[in-house]
Amino acid sequence: MVELRHSSSVGARASSSPIKRDASGDSSPLIPENHIADDEHDRHSFKDRDRHPCSFFTDDPRVSSHNSRISLFFTLLLLLVALVSVFTIVNKLNAPYLCKKDGIVLHCPYVKESPSLWENPFSSTTSWKPCAERRDGVLSELPPENETNGYIFIHAEGGLNQQRIAICNAVAVAKIMNATLILPVLKQDQIWKDQTKFEDIFDVDHFIDYLKYDVRIVRDIPEWFTDKTELFSSIRRTVKNIPKYAPAQFYIDNVLPRIKEKKIMALKPFVDRLGYDNVPPEINKLRCRVNYHALKFLPDIEQMADLLASRMRNRTGSSNPYMALHLRFEKGMVGLSFCDFVGTREEKAKMAEYRKKEWPRRYKNGSHLWQLALQKRKEGRCPLEPGEVAVILRAMGYPKETQIYVASGQVYGGQNRMAPLRNMFPNLVTKEELATKEELDGFRKHVTSLAALDFLVCLKSDVFVMTHGGNFAKLIIGARRYMGHRLKSIKPDKGLMSKSFGDPYMGWATFVEDVVVTHQTRTGLPEETFPNYDLWENPLTPCMCRA
Repeated sequence: MVELRHSSSVGARASSSPIKRDASGDSSPLIPENHIADDEHDRHSFKDRDRHPCSFFTDDPRVSSHNSRISLFFTLLLLLVALVSVFTIVNKLNAPYLCKKDGIVLHCPYVKESPSLWENPFSSTTSWKPCAERRDGVLSELPPENETNGYIFIHAEGGLNQQRIAICNAVAVAKIMNATLILPVLKQDQIWKDQTKFEDIFDVDHFIDYLKYDVRIVRDIPEWFTDKTELFSSIRRTVKNIPKYAPAQFYIDNVLPRIKEKKIMALKPFVDRLGYDNVPPEINKLRCRVNYHALKFLPDIEQMADLLASRMRNRTGSSNPYMALHLRFEKGMVGLSFCDFVGTREEKAKMAEYRKKEWPRRYKNGSHLWQLALQKRKEGRCPLEPGEVAVILRAMGYPKETQIYVASGQVYGGQNRMAPLRNMFPNLVTKEELATKEELDGFRKHVTSLAALDFLVCLKSDVFVMTHGGNFAKLIIGARRYMGHRLKSIKPDKGLMSKSFGDPYMGWATFVEDVVVTHQTRTGLPEETFPNYDLWENPLTPCMCRA
């Protein structure tokens, strides 16, 4: 982020130019009357007037009237130039860099709080309603258990939210192939490093029961299949050639025959292995049913999240709204972005070494990275820094007293990097500050349990603000859209913000107007879908109905 400070004013002085006189003519005819005799005066005056018929200085009333109009014109012109100069001076005084920076503290001008600061206008939230829930009383279309086409098994990899998407896709694929789904295994990658099971995080009974009319789900591999290790490791039992965002027809043509032959098959990798606009609408509706209705966290996770949300709403001694901020500025995210950020030379050198070690193919010799960083920032593909987030929130009208829940890993740069945000919004807390150590100890044995708490507290917030992409943010925005979209979910326009932060003559008033106008349509209201749209962020077409 550019340094947020005012620069010295620059003004232009307006000065009038003297009227040029004809150098080749005689001297001026304006001579004091008491210096010349009357006869001489009259004689010379007539001669001078004859020689200078266009003179400004004359006793002729007609010429004097003409000269007065010209003088008035020049006076008005000079006034106009003066006004433009004053406007330029004021503009430049107001312009550079939005906010004053005092050490690590930012001082931004006050912005009036708007009526719709904490919720979307009611008139905008009444057109759509959720309609992917299970309809009770509908006869099940499932064939008898002995007529299933076979069993499929998946590893749900990555973090909690990537796992959630994989589970939804697994149910959909099982439906497409009329296969039985074995309860997915949650497999963490090297970053997460914990062995959470499905039943450690989700309510298995509710999951199986809610989907009983759509897909048959079993808790474990059938007893008749004795060599379970083969399912985890054998190539003969694995379908590995599934392309990303594959259409439904791919599974019918290429995967189903192998399942019928082998009876049990593992599908891996299974990250983003089912498309959106190339599958039947009822399959997309089923994915929403899984995501918003069937997948429920365990009761103790739900209860702890309710407690944290309640504490956020009562931090002032009376009921108050709260904002949830998903701040993605961890070291890994900063490194992976390959964007350039404000920092010392030492910090930049350490980050370069980190990137070279973790992503050597992308780093190469590092010579191309500066141009790449500029391009990514211009396109809005860089994570927002905490200080940038602070300025944007202030421009939107959120006051200093705003209660903010922060869902984040360890912020790159530590407290110094967080200082501008924390100083501008001092009522900023994490779950570790909101709950006691004893209250959180029961959730620490599983990383995904802690992530689930963040997910639910953000989901229940009055305003949710994301700062970068990712499954966490898009699942929350999608869920809030689906469940009613009255609550605001703000997705900053990082491309426009980057342009504004980089403009040395962007005044605060202009910046505020740009922020407010731009984000009127980025508050989580349902949006019309488009080819290759992301179902998880915008479930409108397949999963919502006209109210």
